[in-house]
Amino acid sequence: MTDHPHDPDACDHYAVMGNPIAHSKSPRIHRLFAEQTGEPVCYRAILVEPGKLPAAVADFVAEGGRGLNITVPFKQDAWQLVDRRSPRAERAGAVNTIRIEPAELFGDNTDGVGLVRDLTDNLGLSLRDRRILLMGAGGAARGVLAPLLEQQPALVVIANRTAQRAVALAEAFADLGTVQGCGYEALGELRFDLLINATAASLQGDLPPLPDGLLAEGGAAYDMMYGARPTAFMQWAKWQGATTVADGLGMLVEQAAESFLVWRGVRPRTRPVIQRLREELAADA
Repeated sequence: MTDHPHDPDACDHYAVMGNPIAHSKSPRIHRLFAEQTGEPVCYRAILVEPGKLPAAVADFVAEGGRGLNITVPFKQDAWQLVDRRSPRAERAGAVNTIRIEPAELFGDNTDGVGLVRDLTDNLGLSLRDRRILLMGAGGAARGVLAPLLEQQPALVVIANRTAQRAVALAEAFADLGTVQGCGYEALGELRFDLLINATAASLQGDLPPLPDGLLAEGGAAYDMMYGARPTAFMQWAKWQGATTVADGLGMLVEQAAESFLVWRGVRPRTRPVIQRLREELAADA
C-alpha cells in the first residue's frame, strides 16, 4: 500500500523495509511530514524475507528510489550493505536510514538522536549528571548508547538477563563516559533518575525482572515500545512513583524526522505529528 499525498509519478520514492512490516507507522508519519513540508515524498512499506535485504535494496535502487528506513531484523545487515556510514551509524553497529546517492549507499542511524530528542525536547528531561538505567543489551540498546552518553550523564548502567552481554556492551562504549553492565540481580540498592526499557518484553506484555525501589525521587521511566495503552513497564513505573512515564511513540516520530532531514535537508515539526498519531492510536484502541 502506498501512502502519499502526491502524484506517484511526480514524487521521490522512499520506503521502510522490515519483517514484519504491516504494522509500521512509518508510511503514515512520512505522509504527514510530506504534507507539512510540501516535500514531494512518496513512502511505502516493503516486506523483506530473511536473507533478502541486499536484493530488495538493489531492486529499490534500480526503480529510482531515493532513500530507505530499515527496521527489525535488518539493521545490522544494512550496516554491512552500505558503502559509507555516518560516525553515529559506525558506532551503533546498525543502520536504520539509507540515503541513495548516485554512486553509493550512505548509511546513518537516527534511533539514538530520536530517543534523546524525545526525552529532552518533548518530555523536558535533563540527562546531564543523571543516573540512567538502560534495560537490554541488544541492537536497540546499542543504537542509543552513544547519543545518551553525549548528554554527559553521571552514570549509565546496562542491565540484561545475560549479564555478560551487558558487560561487553558497556566495555565497548566506556570511552564515551561512565557506563557499566550487569545482570538484573545486581541492581540491588542502586537508585536511578531515569529508567529506559530497550527490551522487547512489552510486546509480550512482560516486564524485565526489576527490583522495587530502583527509582530515585522524582525519577522518570521510558519504554521504547508504544501502543494505545500503557505497557506493563509503564504501569510498574507509575506504581513505583515515577513522575514522568512515557512510551516510544515520540522516539519513533523523532527518528523519522531525523531520517527526513538526512534525505531532504528539511526537518519537519514533530509535535503535531506525535499528537496526531496519539489520537489515532486512542481511536483504534
